[in-house]
Amino acid sequence: MTLRARLTVVYGSMFLLCGTALLTLTYVLVRHQYTGNFFVAKGQAGVVAVTRVQGVAVKAVPGFAPDPATIAAAASAQSIAALHQLLVDCAIALAVMTVLSIWLGWLMAGRALRPLRTMTNAAREISASSLHRRLALDGPEDELKQLGDTFDGLLARLEAAFDAQRQFVANASHELRTPLTYERTLIEVALGDPDASVDSLRRACERVLAAGEQQERLIEALLTLSRSQRGLDDREPVDLAAVASAACDAADHDGLAFETAFAPARVTGDPRLVERLVANLVGNAVRHNVVGGRVDVRTESRNGRATVVVENTGPKLDQTEVPRLFRPFQRAAEAPGLGLGLSIVDAIARAHGAEVTTSARPEGGLDVSVAFPAAR
Repeated sequence: MTLRARLTVVYGSMFLLCGTALLTLTYVLVRHQYTGNFFVAKGQAGVVAVTRVQGVAVKAVPGFAPDPATIAAAASAQSIAALHQLLVDCAIALAVMTVLSIWLGWLMAGRALRPLRTMTNAAREISASSLHRRLALDGPEDELKQLGDTFDGLLARLEAAFDAQRQFVANASHELRTPLTYERTLIEVALGDPDASVDSLRRACERVLAAGEQQERLIEALLTLSRSQRGLDDREPVDLAAVASAACDAADHDGLAFETAFAPARVTGDPRLVERLVANLVGNAVRHNVVGGRVDVRTESRNGRATVVVENTGPKLDQTEVPRLFRPFQRAAEAPGLGLGLSIVDAIARAHGAEVTTSARPEGGLDVSVAFPAAR
């Protein structure tokens, strides 16, 4: 049996039981009230006397002397007939209302289960190529609406995971093709040189190792980017002040002035991803700077949100170019690096529900702030 049929049977059975109990109670009360007290009225208007026979009130008329036994028998017969008719009427009414309740139960069960049919049909039609679809159920905030919203959230996470996987494969295949070709060329040239010496072969091997290290950094960055785009599995308390202090200590201070101000700022998230976010901001500020430049790093609580702010001096940028820097493998002209630092920052911030604000400084450099939600 389908769920709709089972609900209809339950509705009908419950109504039948409750109706039977109600009518049985009514019958018992009526029988108790009127048996032995049923009134037999004979004659016409102008009652001259009232006589009680076995608890039965008898109306008498002039010139008529009723027999008490006859009156008692008539009262009993009428009482039994009335109760029998009442029982028959109740049974007919119960049968009619039971059929009506089953029909109404079938309609109401279908209406209540309509969102489930919608979700079932949508789940059958949604595939890996159509994860953008949503149920978007309307109606009150009941259990079915919550189930539909949960299903939509699941689809959103699946879509993000599939997009991250496709983006990772595309980025990896695109960015790894060139260094692999470069390494292969180095090895082929070194092996094809008939006059190759130990020093030339050593230099070729060193260049291959350097290219391999570059690939390792690229793969690590791509994995971090993909992991951030999938969302968070677990959340832990993280102190932004401690994370920012450690990132500044590990950064290269050569030729740069660091100014720090670490106020308590607690967030809830993935500690390793938060550390990577701050490290990328600090590393980006150091890498894209000028000789004798400055890097300002501070943490604070702003409007109830934990915020980390990183400012640096550097080449002048047009504000219209800033959004492009957050796309993978996009960087300013002649800038070093892989072009993944800020895209990883953006992905980690999105995974934590944080807001990234970036502006180009008029004198050169960037001002980047990341505001995390209040710690839970």
